Parts: sequence; C-alpha cells; structure tokens
Amino acid sequence: SMPIYNGMLPAIDKAEVKRYAGLRHAEDFPQNYVDEACKEIQLLATPKGVYQEYDYDAETKTILSNPPLKIEGSIIEKHLEKSTKVYVLGVTVGEDVEIRSEQLFKQGNYTVGLLLDAAATTAVEQVADQVNEVINTIAKKQGYKPTWRFSPGYGNWPLEIQPQLANIIKTELIGLQVTENYLLFPRKSVTAIIGLMPANEDLKTKRGCTSCSQQDCASRKLPEKATTNDQNKAEEDSSKTTADVSGIAMKGQPTE
Repeated sequence: SMPIYNGMLPAIDKAEVKRYAGLRHAEDFPQNYVDEACKEIQLLATPKGVYQEYDYDAETKTILSNPPLKIEGSIIEKHLEKSTKVYVLGVTVGEDVEIRSEQLFKQGNYTVGLLLDAAATTAVEQVADQVNEVINTIAKKQGYKPTWRFSPGYGNWPLEIQPQLANIIKTELIGLQVTENYLLFPRKSVTAIIGLMPANEDLKTKRGCTSCSQQDCASRKLPEKATTNDQNKAEEDSSKTTADVSGIAMKGQPTE
C-alpha cells in the first residue's frame, strides 16, 4: 500500500514568502502583514503527501510501475541516467488556502491575497521538503544516493506527464487531481520524482531556478555569485511582473 504522509506544517519560511510575493528587496514592507499571512496559512493548510518507490530502467528511460511510465525530456533523462530506482511523490496543502486568497482578491484586498498565496506556495514546498527528507533517509539506509526532486514543468519535462504520474502514486488518496490542462488541483500541490543512484555515483544536473525555462518568473532565484548591482538590476527587471500576477507559480510549475 502507498505510504501516506500526514505531516505537521513547520513554521513557514518568511523570507521565502517575501520572495514568492516579489518583495525580496522591499525593506519597508510591513512585516506584520507577512506574519499574519503565515499565521492564517498555518491554520488553513491541510498538509498531506503520498509517495511510492519503483524500479527504474535508465536505458529505456522507464519507471517500472503498473502500467510502466516512460520518461521524456533531455534534462530529466540526464537527471535520472544513473538511477536504478525512483520515488514518485505528491503533496498538497489542500483547497482552503486557495479559497481564502481568492476571497480576498474578490474583495479587492490584493496585498493580503498575494501574501496568502505566497505563504501557501512556501508551505507546499516545505511539505515537499519534509516528504523528500523521509525518502532521503530511507534511500541512504538502503545504500543509495538520492537525486534532488524534479517536477513536471521543470526544464523540458512536459506537464503532460502529470496524469500518469499522479496515477501511479494514487494521488486521489490525498485528494489531489490533475485538470484537463495538466495542472494540479488543489493548485497548491506538487508532484515530483527523486532518483536513487548507487552511493558511489554523482549527479551533474543543477538544482533550482537555473534549470528552469521560465526566465521571466518574478520569484526566480538569482545565481548565488551575482554581485549586488546585478541583483538590483535583475530585481528591477522582474518586479514589473509581480504587480500584474495574482497567482504565483510553483517553483518551475507554470501558472495557466
């Protein structure tokens, strides 16, 4: 049977909330708004996860699930080329967070709505981190080295894989569905794959925003090495879009 994860939501990372809300450098932004948004999401979120281990054939790029699932996309193929097993996971923080932020947008309360949305995005990533930790611990005990988690929509791994991916881990067990345009519902949800390599192997693919094709994402993390001037410039370039978007994309998962 599928392992189900009913975790507690950890304290929400406020720096991440500000990043998703496009407020990284807004020093004068009232912190109490951010605190309130985090408190509210803490109450509204219902974190759940499901995950399953499968053998993986890197040669044919196939997850040996039932039915088997072929992986397509050069970056994800490279990411899993040394893996002999994979874990597929799905997590959600439920629908109530979404309903509440939509309510606020309808009332014209954009600031709080945006912050709630950002706090919910942060929360679901943190739940994914928790499930990821559980998987890493199991993998290492079994003598494997886990890759970092890779989601549909990252790099060039098409979102079209979502229904099959959801199917092999039975995401309906946690109330997670895929819409006909391949988005997850509830929207504050994540699916991902983690490869298990023999412990002596290493991985070349880079994690995070650098591998994502969504260049104009307002929440894009800047390269670590950038100088302050570069960062300010990049910030100016990206902050234009922040005000126009009410929904915040998942890391690497395009909004509609």
